[in-house]
Amino acid sequence: MKWRIFTRILSLSLLVAHVSARGLESPATIIYDDHATEIGSANDDAGQLWITTVDLQRATGFELKPQGVCRNELCFPLPKSRQQEFVRKSTGKTWFNVVAFARLVHQPVAHDEALATWYFGLRSDQRHGLSSLEAPDFTLPDMNGKIHSLSDFRGKKVLLLTWASW
Repeated sequence: MKWRIFTRILSLSLLVAHVSARGLESPATIIYDDHATEIGSANDDAGQLWITTVDLQRATGFELKPQGVCRNELCFPLPKSRQQEFVRKSTGKTWFNVVAFARLVHQPVAHDEALATWYFGLRSDQRHGLSSLEAPDFTLPDMNGKIHSLSDFRGKKVLLLTWASW
């Protein structure tokens, strides 16, 4: 009798550990290319967002292909040695980790846990203008008309405040 109770407790513990390791399926909102898509069954697993490949295509326009994650002619190969970070099969579905993909393509991600909302910014291939996080050098007058260049402050902390009327 004690053995039967022990095995049931052990089975229940393993099930709970499996569910918490995999996360629970729940609804989420994905904002990708400034378009919001409601996902009925997403899996937030330790800050990683797993969605089905059907929802991947619906929310982002990307689809999983043998050559990688593709949208039209654009294709990002997935590293073969890290496939388990991106793709897994569970409950008869193929799941894709959108956050791991965002890291791969240097795409910023913001997550509001309370609202179950995920925002994906521009991928590195979409960003134009700044090629790095380093501000370009510029020269402007201060309030007294004295000219200053950003490069004059190299090596010092600088807070830049901007404002526009449009």
